[in-house]
Amino acid sequence: MFFKNRNFTMNHIKKILVANRGEIAIRIMRTCREMDISSVAVFSEADRTSQHVRYADEAWYIGKAASAESYLKIEKMIEVAKVSGADAIHPGYGFLSENAGFAKRCQEEGIIFIGPSPEVIDRMGDKIKARETMKKAGIPVVPGTETSVKTEQEAMQAIMEIGLPVMIKASAGGGGKGMRLVHCEKDVVSAVRAARSEAQSAFGDDSVYIEKYITSPHHIEFQILGDNYGNAVHLFERECSVQRRHQKMIEETPSPLMTPQLREEMGRASVEAAKAVNYTGAGTIEFLVDNDLNYYFLEMNTRLQVEHPITERVTGIDLVKQQIKIAEGQPLELQQKNLYQRGHSIECRIYAEDPDNNFMPSAGKIYKISEPLGLGVRTDGYVYEGYEIPIYYDPLISKLIVWGGTRDEAIRRMRRALYEYKITGVKTSIKYLERIMNNPEFIEGNYDTHFIEKNQEQLLSKDNCNNCDDIVLIAAYIDYMAKINKVQENHKEFAPANSRWKKIPYINHF
Repeated sequence: MFFKNRNFTMNHIKKILVANRGEIAIRIMRTCREMDISSVAVFSEADRTSQHVRYADEAWYIGKAASAESYLKIEKMIEVAKVSGADAIHPGYGFLSENAGFAKRCQEEGIIFIGPSPEVIDRMGDKIKARETMKKAGIPVVPGTETSVKTEQEAMQAIMEIGLPVMIKASAGGGGKGMRLVHCEKDVVSAVRAARSEAQSAFGDDSVYIEKYITSPHHIEFQILGDNYGNAVHLFERECSVQRRHQKMIEETPSPLMTPQLREEMGRASVEAAKAVNYTGAGTIEFLVDNDLNYYFLEMNTRLQVEHPITERVTGIDLVKQQIKIAEGQPLELQQKNLYQRGHSIECRIYAEDPDNNFMPSAGKIYKISEPLGLGVRTDGYVYEGYEIPIYYDPLISKLIVWGGTRDEAIRRMRRALYEYKITGVKTSIKYLERIMNNPEFIEGNYDTHFIEKNQEQLLSKDNCNNCDDIVLIAAYIDYMAKINKVQENHKEFAPANSRWKKIPYINHF
């Protein structure tokens, strides 16, 4: 039975507490401002000078730098919401966004949680329960265990039945944590132990299950929206196969793998999956697709995704605005027959990390930043000149989104935008992303989740035309500045006594 047979109270949201930080907090607050809704920021000790604190209508301190003492403190979030008079909380993504206990506490306190119900979060957050639900709904799932495996012996028996290779996964997991790929029988025991240990550390639950590993997998997800009256639509797919250690780096839509027939079939399956759990709000159904275009349910994310802007760009729909309207009790105004994609969009995640040093996080002070502008370019970020990136959180500092009429135009625009994106003071992934945009396999759209692994040598190489251009430009710039300073020094005595004569500093804008 769907919610359409239940009475649902309409609420006009006036103030939203954003239980998050950084770029996603600003992204949500921008929509709040457009909707004339007041925004409340929360911040830890390390985030006192963060841009999201400056942007909000009001900001409240919630604890020390560590997430466990600030952004993961449920009762503190509830307390700030009540004291500030916020009638709703938006969790963003990460932190408490998929915490059923948090959603339930909001419900108990009469605060609107902008997301699905605690029951749905709980059911879909458990990967084993999610697989069971999807199977009952007729959605194809990857062959695997129906329950979690408790011992190495159980794992070995299951793997012998499923057949190698397999993927061991944390039942409560996500984001690539608690996952191990096993090709050989001799590696089973160590892989199970490692996955369980990592799962316990990351999620407080060491339950794991086992799935058949799909060879040459493509990671494709469908954006869904559902309201409180049983209505649900999908907003098409996103291709997310450019991943490093199961963490997405680049997403695009439409997927170069997709056919109109497959899109229609997977879209229909996604809507059925949403309806099977009475889903409300924005969510994502993730699939693995093999080279024969067979697709299998992977998981459901009961929140907004990092890569949601590319869907917004090709559909023209503000997903945060839709989330808020649904949370207010408004029925979906969107109808599937009226939804379609326009052009092509790509997102690159800009991380403060050093690709030349095993992608180690690069916390530190930003001295200079120049963000790309121009037709079809959007930047969702939160850093600024003089800001010091803290060491305590995910190193994602911005998302660069471009749109083009065609995929080729979008790739060329992304190359241009990455070339214009200059940050000094910390290491970033910008050059690494540029090399991906110049990779023949990516340009042809002929790639899967092994893309990074297969092309790592080329992607880490400094023998790159764009790098060479930059080296020449930097050398020319420094030489030019040296000459200017020398001329100034030679003619300093001719300057008026009251003049503020000083050398032009050697600032590396590259």
